[in-house]
Amino acid sequence: MLSESPERLDETLLQLMAASLTEHGWSQQNIFLPADLTLALAAECRALELVGALNLAAVGRGAAQAVRSEIRGDRILWLKAGQSPACDRYLLIMETLRVMLNRSLFLGLDEYESHFAFYAPGAAYHPHLDRFRDDDSRTVSVVIYLNHDWLPEQGGALRLHPAGQDSEDIAPLGSRLVLFLSADMLHEVLPATRDRMSLAGWFRRRPA
Repeated sequence: MLSESPERLDETLLQLMAASLTEHGWSQQNIFLPADLTLALAAECRALELVGALNLAAVGRGAAQAVRSEIRGDRILWLKAGQSPACDRYLLIMETLRVMLNRSLFLGLDEYESHFAFYAPGAAYHPHLDRFRDDDSRTVSVVIYLNHDWLPEQGGALRLHPAGQDSEDIAPLGSRLVLFLSADMLHEVLPATRDRMSLAGWFRRRPA
């Protein structure tokens, strides 16, 4: 059970993020996690990769679920409470964000799930939506990057495809947060020339 108090989140900033999510379907905050927490989570992700604890991610759901590395090339590990001090600290911050988004947008967000995502050089994730056709619980998608000193020429952008608008490329800079509506935002991960680490997550509501 998570019991410690998380870092305080700025109410004004959260209101701006909520407004952007409502108006544009996505929001970006360049420095969301404290620097020391970003480094600790990056070190944990790297260590898990080195010992083979990350597994190739699958696409699809249920009987249709399969590993398709030509579509999705990341390796993942789902987070659990008590997994590490850094993960617990991160989950507490996201719980605070969940409460504040509910207060602002009345989305009925009930829980948060998240995993480490490790993309080796050249790995990508083709355009997709985050909500399954037979399960509408994923409501707001969350990506937080763990990459120190990322350079634009190294690639690895998150490319958003807002409906009726030009695409948006977001570089995976450490501590950067991106939120978007799971059911509506087509998006993809472009290949990079170096290892690319992030936390991918979803605020979920109870299925209709």
